[in-house]
Amino acid sequence: MQHLALVAVLVPHYDEGIDFFTRTLGFDLLEDTDLGNEKRWVRVAPKGAQTQFLLARAVGDQRDTIGAQGGGRVWLFLQTDDFARDHAAYLAAGVTFEEPPRVEPYGTVAVFRDPWGNRWDLIEFAPT
Repeated sequence: MQHLALVAVLVPHYDEGIDFFTRTLGFDLLEDTDLGNEKRWVRVAPKGAQTQFLLARAVGDQRDTIGAQGGGRVWLFLQTDDFARDHAAYLAAGVTFEEPPRVEPYGTVAVFRDPWGNRWDLIEFAPT
C-alpha cells in the first residue's frame, strides 16, 4: 500500500511557517525536531489528515522560489467538509482570498494565498 506522506512547502523561516499553518489555518504541529546547523524537521497537517506538509526553510537560491512552487497556479487543494465554516474562520484569521466562493460542478471553492504567495483552493467537493 502506498500513500502520499509529505509535501514540502518552502518557507523563509520555520517559526513563521509554523505560526501560519497552526494559528491561522488550525493545522496540528506534528513534529519540530532540531537537526543541527539551523535545520529542523517540521511537519504539520490538518486535523486527522493522512498527508502532511514538511516545512522546509529555503536556503540560497531556493529563496527565489518561495511562494512560486506551483508556477503561479493553484497547486495545493485543501478539502473541507464544511466550506462555509472554514471560509469564515479563515477570513476572520486574516487569510486573503482572491475571489468570493463559487459553486462549480465539482464543488464549492475559493482561491486563497498563503503569506508567501502559494495559491490554494479551499474546496468542499460536491456529493457524487
